[in-house]
Amino acid sequence: MKTIIKLEETALFLFGIYLFSLLNFEWWWFLVLILAPDLSMLGYLFGNKSGAFFYNLFHHKGIAILLYIFGCYLKLEILQLAGIILFSHSAMDRIFGYGLKYEKGFKYTHLGEIGKK
Repeated sequence: MKTIIKLEETALFLFGIYLFSLLNFEWWWFLVLILAPDLSMLGYLFGNKSGAFFYNLFHHKGIAILLYIFGCYLKLEILQLAGIILFSHSAMDRIFGYGLKYEKGFKYTHLGEIGKK
Protein backbone atom coordinates (compact mmCIF):
# COMPACT_ATOMS: atom_id res chain seq x y z
CA MET A 1 0.00 0.00 0.00
CA LYS A 2 2.79 2.43 0.81
CA THR A 3 4.16 2.01 -2.72
CA ILE A 4 0.80 2.92 -4.22
CA ILE A 5 0.57 6.02 -2.00
CA LYS A 6 4.09 7.07 -2.99
CA LEU A 7 3.30 6.61 -6.69
CA GLU A 8 0.08 8.59 -6.35
CA GLU A 9 1.83 11.41 -4.48
CA THR A 10 4.62 11.45 -7.08
CA ALA A 11 2.00 11.90 -9.80
CA LEU A 12 0.40 14.73 -7.82
CA PHE A 13 3.81 16.38 -7.31
CA LEU A 14 4.45 16.20 -11.07
CA PHE A 15 0.99 17.67 -11.65
CA GLY A 16 1.95 20.56 -9.37
CA ILE A 17 5.08 21.13 -11.44
CA TYR A 18 2.93 21.15 -14.58
CA LEU A 19 0.55 23.72 -13.07
CA PHE A 20 3.53 25.85 -12.08
CA SER A 21 4.78 25.73 -15.69
CA LEU A 22 1.55 27.43 -16.76
CA LEU A 23 2.33 30.49 -14.63
CA ASN A 24 4.57 33.41 -15.56
CA PHE A 25 7.20 32.81 -12.88
CA GLU A 26 10.82 31.81 -13.34
CA TRP A 27 11.57 28.21 -12.36
CA TRP A 28 13.86 29.25 -9.51
CA TRP A 29 10.76 30.50 -7.66
CA PHE A 30 9.49 26.92 -7.43
CA LEU A 31 12.82 25.74 -6.06
CA VAL A 32 13.02 28.56 -3.52
CA LEU A 33 9.43 28.28 -2.30
CA ILE A 34 8.92 24.50 -2.27
CA LEU A 35 10.16 24.20 1.34
CA ALA A 36 8.45 27.37 2.60
CA PRO A 37 5.39 25.54 4.02
CA ASP A 38 7.71 23.85 6.52
CA LEU A 39 8.00 27.19 8.31
CA SER A 40 4.64 26.18 9.78
CA MET A 41 6.57 23.81 12.06
CA LEU A 42 7.40 26.89 14.12
CA GLY A 43 3.95 26.36 15.63
CA TYR A 44 5.49 23.52 17.63
CA LEU A 45 7.33 26.17 19.66
CA PHE A 46 3.97 26.75 21.34
CA GLY A 47 3.15 23.10 21.94
CA ASN A 48 1.89 20.05 20.09
CA LYS A 49 -1.67 21.31 19.68
CA SER A 50 -0.75 24.59 17.98
CA GLY A 51 2.07 22.87 16.10
CA ALA A 52 -0.30 20.31 14.63
CA PHE A 53 -2.85 23.01 13.78
CA PHE A 54 -0.41 25.23 11.86
CA TYR A 55 1.38 22.29 10.23
CA ASN A 56 -1.92 20.81 9.01
CA LEU A 57 -3.19 24.20 7.84
CA PHE A 58 -0.18 24.60 5.54
CA HIS A 59 -0.09 20.94 4.44
CA HIS A 60 -3.78 20.37 3.67
CA LYS A 61 -4.29 19.74 -0.04
CA GLY A 62 -7.91 20.87 0.08
CA ILE A 63 -6.85 24.31 1.29
CA ALA A 64 -4.14 24.41 -1.39
CA ILE A 65 -6.66 23.58 -4.12
CA LEU A 66 -9.13 26.21 -2.88
CA LEU A 67 -6.38 28.81 -2.85
CA TYR A 68 -5.39 27.89 -6.40
CA ILE A 69 -9.01 28.00 -7.64
CA PHE A 70 -9.58 31.33 -5.89
CA GLY A 71 -6.45 32.65 -7.63
CA CYS A 72 -7.77 31.44 -11.00
CA TYR A 73 -11.15 33.07 -10.35
CA LEU A 74 -9.56 36.40 -9.40
CA LYS A 75 -6.87 36.05 -12.08
CA LEU A 76 -4.17 36.51 -9.43
CA GLU A 77 -1.14 34.41 -10.26
CA ILE A 78 0.37 34.99 -6.82
CA LEU A 79 -2.58 33.13 -5.23
CA GLN A 80 -2.29 30.41 -7.85
CA LEU A 81 1.41 30.14 -7.03
CA ALA A 82 0.69 29.86 -3.31
CA GLY A 83 -1.84 27.09 -3.95
CA ILE A 84 0.54 25.20 -6.23
CA ILE A 85 3.41 25.45 -3.75
CA LEU A 86 1.24 24.23 -0.85
CA PHE A 87 -0.16 21.40 -2.99
CA SER A 88 3.23 20.33 -4.39
CA HIS A 89 4.93 20.53 -1.02
CA SER A 90 2.22 18.41 0.60
CA ALA A 91 2.58 15.77 -2.12
CA MET A 92 6.37 15.82 -1.70
CA ASP A 93 6.05 15.39 2.06
CA ARG A 94 3.73 12.43 1.63
CA ILE A 95 6.18 10.79 -0.79
CA PHE A 96 8.62 10.74 2.15
CA GLY A 97 6.00 9.55 4.64
CA TYR A 98 5.18 12.85 6.35
CA GLY A 99 1.43 13.12 6.78
CA LEU A 100 -0.95 15.43 8.56
CA LYS A 101 -0.14 15.63 12.26
CA TYR A 102 -2.01 14.45 15.30
CA GLU A 103 -1.93 16.63 18.42
CA LYS A 104 0.03 14.11 20.48
CA GLY A 105 3.33 14.96 18.75
CA PHE A 106 5.13 15.71 15.49
CA LYS A 107 5.96 12.11 14.70
CA TYR A 108 2.30 10.98 14.83
CA THR A 109 0.69 11.36 11.40
CA HIS A 110 -2.26 10.08 9.42
CA LEU A 111 0.22 7.95 7.46
CA GLY A 112 1.61 6.34 10.60
CA GLU A 113 4.37 7.12 13.05
CA ILE A 114 7.44 8.79 11.56
CA GLY A 115 10.60 6.78 12.14
CA LYS A 116 8.78 3.56 12.98
CA LYS A 117 9.59 0.65 10.68
